[in-house]
Amino acid sequence: MVSLVFLIGLIGVLIAIFFKEPIIGLISNDHKFVRKFERVTWFHNHWSAGIFLFVLNAAIFFAAGLILFALTYFLIPFVHFVIMFFAVISCIFLWILFNKAWQGTKKNRVKMGLIGSSFYMVLTFVFVYFLLTMKPSYPGEDTFMGAIGLVFAIIITFLAFITCFTYTGFPVKKEIR
Repeated sequence: MVSLVFLIGLIGVLIAIFFKEPIIGLISNDHKFVRKFERVTWFHNHWSAGIFLFVLNAAIFFAAGLILFALTYFLIPFVHFVIMFFAVISCIFLWILFNKAWQGTKKNRVKMGLIGSSFYMVLTFVFVYFLLTMKPSYPGEDTFMGAIGLVFAIIITFLAFITCFTYTGFPVKKEIR
């Protein structure tokens, strides 16, 4: 069951990457948050906008993790899938807002996207480190399931890095009319 949900999620993220332009087109350039980001001066600097994106990515990640941790105390099946779905949707929505609101050079857009999405690359490296240094807590403990969980975490955080960078670091092509 978990492998099937993981595979469906993986395919869904790949579809979101390949169909980036139509997905970004779903949100108007006149969206309230896009206008707010465009008006503030610090958002026009790739460093401050990238660090802000980094912090927002971290906030969404840790909020989803905290909610998932709280759900372990309840016996409600499959709610964690709904929480993770909404976390992914909120991240993509945030990345679209950044894509629409950015006003600057393409080079600085790439820098902003790299800085903001680097949160997920840092997480990927942390999970790789945990996987490489995994040792049993006691003699004879099987660490296979822990290793599988870390491999899933590595794949998910790396895909989040690629998706965030794709959505924030590259502009949508303008339609020629």
